[in-house]
Amino acid sequence: MACQCSATGEFDLAPLMEILSEYKDNPKGALIPVLQKAQGVYGYLPKPVLETIAKELRLTTAEVFGVVTFYAQFHLNPRGKHIIRVCQGTACHVRGGAKILEAVSEHLKVKPGETTRDLEFTLETVACLGACGLAPVMMVDDNTHGRLTPLDIPGILDSYLS
Repeated sequence: MACQCSATGEFDLAPLMEILSEYKDNPKGALIPVLQKAQGVYGYLPKPVLETIAKELRLTTAEVFGVVTFYAQFHLNPRGKHIIRVCQGTACHVRGGAKILEAVSEHLKVKPGETTRDLEFTLETVACLGACGLAPVMMVDDNTHGRLTPLDIPGILDSYLS
């Protein structure tokens, strides 16, 4: 998931062209798999990538953008190395989920939906993580952290830094 861009910010479209070559004989129905593979290469879907996909699949940029913005799995902005999901479901809400979100936000100096400048963390809120018995809960990548207090947050997040 490394950024395929040069120091000047230009994107190396060669990996994308390789992905698109797999679908040149049958571009119909290729949009979502191409978007998934492109996001796997670039980490997100920057504008030059979307424009190239549209051109090569003979779609308008608006059609491609419409699909990208419809599905939550696609991202238009760079994302962090670690994805933090803070539960805001009923059990977590009742047990202080808002305070956990506030502590994460303050520690990282980002709001929900944002990524830290160093691209280490992206903060998201979710309706439920399915671990209500551990409320309040957050996940960092695939790791669940439960029965949290705001004081737990710095130590947990700092443990993910390289």
